[in-house]
Amino acid sequence: MSDDLTFDVGIIRDKIAASKKKGLWMGGNVPLGYEPDGRTLKIKEADARIIRTIYDLYRRHGNVRTAKTEVDKLELKTAVRKLSSGQLKGGTDFSFGHIYHILTNPIYAGRIRHHAKVYPGMHPPIIAPEDWDQLQEQLQTGAVMARSGKAQNQGGEKKHVSLLTGKVFDETGDRLTPSHTKTAKGRRLRYYVSHRLIRNSGTKDPGGWRLPGPELESAVARLVAGYLVDPEVAANIVFDVTTEELAVFLEQLSKLDQKMRSPCTETFFLIKRMDITRGRISATLDHEAVAEYLGVGADRINGDLTAVSSEFRHRKRGVETRIILAGAVAPRDETLFRNIARANRYLAMIISGQTFTEIGEIEGVTGRRIQQLVELAFLAPEVIRDVFEGRQPIGLTTEWLLRHAYPASWKDQREIFRSI
Repeated sequence: MSDDLTFDVGIIRDKIAASKKKGLWMGGNVPLGYEPDGRTLKIKEADARIIRTIYDLYRRHGNVRTAKTEVDKLELKTAVRKLSSGQLKGGTDFSFGHIYHILTNPIYAGRIRHHAKVYPGMHPPIIAPEDWDQLQEQLQTGAVMARSGKAQNQGGEKKHVSLLTGKVFDETGDRLTPSHTKTAKGRRLRYYVSHRLIRNSGTKDPGGWRLPGPELESAVARLVAGYLVDPEVAANIVFDVTTEELAVFLEQLSKLDQKMRSPCTETFFLIKRMDITRGRISATLDHEAVAEYLGVGADRINGDLTAVSSEFRHRKRGVETRIILAGAVAPRDETLFRNIARANRYLAMIISGQTFTEIGEIEGVTGRRIQQLVELAFLAPEVIRDVFEGRQPIGLTTEWLLRHAYPASWKDQREIFRSI
């Protein structure tokens, strides 16, 4: 963006913030259930009944997807809007994302949101504020479980949510299907698996994918969030954007960025399709969902900017897999890093004349444990640096190092560790 445009956006942002603090509605798409009334809103009763119905359905079922199913059964439709081209848009089924947006929009409690702050509005509420607050607590409980990949079925038993179900495809066009396994200790591991590997169980297919659910979802969230908050993308994803609109878009996208970096169900409605090939991951955004989120007509969305891709590394050993996007910093193995630090401390104590048993008494562990861990003090400096930066082979863990013998030669260490 040019310096002049950046300056204008800053001024507009300040004006928007000041007006929202006063409880004024700042324009854009009129929320379903309301109609403009000067600088504020008034209730449009016919549409407000739809809003109340959606809230009632969620309160009754406690699940957004179930509420959507019930909304579809009632044949409730979105508002019909006239686009700048004269074309009519809307009158369609409510999407999951649209319903979630309605349920979490404080405007229906008579409030105005600006970034993380919410102010009393000048308009009347459709939902009683105390009821809206209670419903947010109910939603938050579900969001926490979704972020952890867990929810509960009607019997109270935990089940796991795969946020990209039906959206991920490999280079052959095969859909990646949610699957799971359990470890010997009963831990449930979620995966996205090329469907042919499930359909033809027992048949080897080196081209098939088996990606860990939480890792893939986190990588996709980071990819899309990082793309949408790029100022150049925000400034051009909508045709003929004004400085006022751009300020609003940047505010909306910054909120989305915060949500997607801690993946939860409501943020994935923007993603229409994911494609995985060797070394590359691509996301196609849902044209209409992006328009809905930004509050503009779908005819104004720049279709050339609704796709993003990145190179990625897929490193695996055993049941562990790490997905690292190009330019991303890999997560560090904190356990291994701490144990290397301990090993160097133990070595210094040994050099000072203390025995394994004496050090164990000081550290609260056995002398045998001290004897095992001190070996980590003899790792090559380059290996320690890689551990610090999160670039070591995924199989190079504390457990592996304690179970295997490795040479004292730093050069030989590096050769062996590369093959893990």
